[in-house]
Amino acid sequence: MANDSFEELDIAPEPEDKAEQADIYTEDGAVRGDFLAMVGAAIADRDVIWLRRHVGNLHISELGDVLEAILPEQRTALVQLLGDDFDLAALTEVDEAIRLEIVEQIPNEAIAAALTDLDSDDAVYILEDLDQADREEILSKLPFTERVRLRRALDYPESSAGRRMRSEFVAVPPFWSVGQCIDYMREEQDLPDSFTEIFVIDPTFKLMGVVDLDRILRTKRGVKVEDIMRETNHPIPADMDQEEAAQLFEQYDLLSAAVVDENGRLVGVLTIDDVVDVIHEEADEDIKRLAGVGDEELSDNVVSTVRSRFLWLFINLGTAFLSSTVIGLFDATIEQMVALAVLMPIVASMGGNAGTQTMTVTVRALATRELDIYNARRIVRRELGVGSTNGLIFALLLGVVVTIFFHDWHLGLVIAIALFANFMMAALAGNLVPMLLNRFGADPAVASSVFVTMMTDMTGFFGFLGLATLWFGLR
Repeated sequence: MANDSFEELDIAPEPEDKAEQADIYTEDGAVRGDFLAMVGAAIADRDVIWLRRHVGNLHISELGDVLEAILPEQRTALVQLLGDDFDLAALTEVDEAIRLEIVEQIPNEAIAAALTDLDSDDAVYILEDLDQADREEILSKLPFTERVRLRRALDYPESSAGRRMRSEFVAVPPFWSVGQCIDYMREEQDLPDSFTEIFVIDPTFKLMGVVDLDRILRTKRGVKVEDIMRETNHPIPADMDQEEAAQLFEQYDLLSAAVVDENGRLVGVLTIDDVVDVIHEEADEDIKRLAGVGDEELSDNVVSTVRSRFLWLFINLGTAFLSSTVIGLFDATIEQMVALAVLMPIVASMGGNAGTQTMTVTVRALATRELDIYNARRIVRRELGVGSTNGLIFALLLGVVVTIFFHDWHLGLVIAIALFANFMMAALAGNLVPMLLNRFGADPAVASSVFVTMMTDMTGFFGFLGLATLWFGLR
C-alpha cells in the first residue's frame, strides 16, 4: 500500500546486452574460451567500444574471473583501454599478485579517484597490500572524511573485524521520531548504497541499540526511535579476529553486526557478504596449511611458490631421516627376509592415511571451536574406537592376503599386529598433536601433518620390523 511516507523509486534501466553478459561461463564454471578469445582479439585491435560493452558491464566477480584468465600483458592493456569504465572493485575478486600487478600500472591519482566510489571495506582491501609510500600518496589525495575513515580501518590489525568493516552506516539519536528517520534517509546524500539496519547512538557515539528497516516501515511517523529499538545483536570489537567474528555470524544467524571500538563507540558495520569472504579465506588457508603450503596464490611465480613450500619440505626431510634411521636398525632382518621390504610401506602408508583423516577432523574442529577442553576426552575416545575398529578390520584383511600370497601365516600375523598398532597410533597422534600445538599457541593446521606422518611412519616401521625380528628370531 502506498502512503505519504514513501516515494516511488527510480529504477535504472538494465543494459541492453545484459543477457549477453550473463553467459560468459561454461557448465563447470570456467570462463568460456571463445569469450576470452574475443576479449584477446578486441585488446589486440584496441576495440574500446566492444570492450566497454562486453567487459566493462560485467559484474565485478565476472570481471575478476576474466582478469585472472587472460594473459598478464593483456590485463594491463585491458585496464588501460577501459579507462574510467574499469571498476576498481573487481580487484577485490582476484589474487593478490594480480591485484598488485594491475595497481602498479594505474597512476596513484586515478586510484584515489576510483576509491571514492568504492565502499570503505573494498577500498581498504586494495590499499592494505600497497607499499607504504604509495598508500600514503593515495590517501593524501582523498577527501578529508574519506581519508580519516580509511586510515582508521588500516590502523586495526590485519585480519581483524576493523579491517573488514564498512565505515559507512546510518546512525540516529534515540529521541528522533520514525518520521525524522525517514526524512533523513530521503534527504541525506552521504548514505551507504544499501543497508538493512539503523543504529541508535548517544551523543558520544556509544552504541545503544538498533532498529531494522522493516520495523521503521511498519511504524507510525510519530513514534520515537527509542521505543522501537532493540539491543544490538552481539556487537563485535574492532580488534576481534575476523574468523571469530565469522563464527558469531554463524552461531547467531546474523546478516550484519555493529563494530565498536574499545570504548563501545560505533565505528562500522560488518555484513554477511564480507563474512562469506572471510569463511572462504579461512577455509582455504587451513587446507593449504594442512599440506604445508604457505600463503600462495595460483598466479604466483615459481620463485615465490618455491619459497612458500620450502620450509615444511625441509622439515619433512628431517623427519624422513628419522624414519629411515628406524629402518636402518633392522637392515639385517630385511636382508634375511626380502618380503619385509615389500610389505613395510603398506603399514606406514595405511597408518599415515588414517592419521591424516583424524588430524583433518581435529584441526577443523579446533578452527571452528567445536573442540574444547570439555569434549576433548570424548573425542579422543571416539577416535580410538574408530582406530581400533578400522585397525582390526584392515589388520585381518591384510593378514589373510599376506598369508595367502607368501604362504606364511607367521608373516601375516606379524603384519596384522603391526598394522593394528599403527592405526591406534594414528588415532592418538591425529588427535593429540593438533591439540598440543593449539595448547601451546602454535597453529595446528601448519605443523600437524609433518609430525603426525613422522609418528605413524616410525611406529609402522619400528612395529613391523621389530615384531618380525622378535618373532622370526624365536622360530
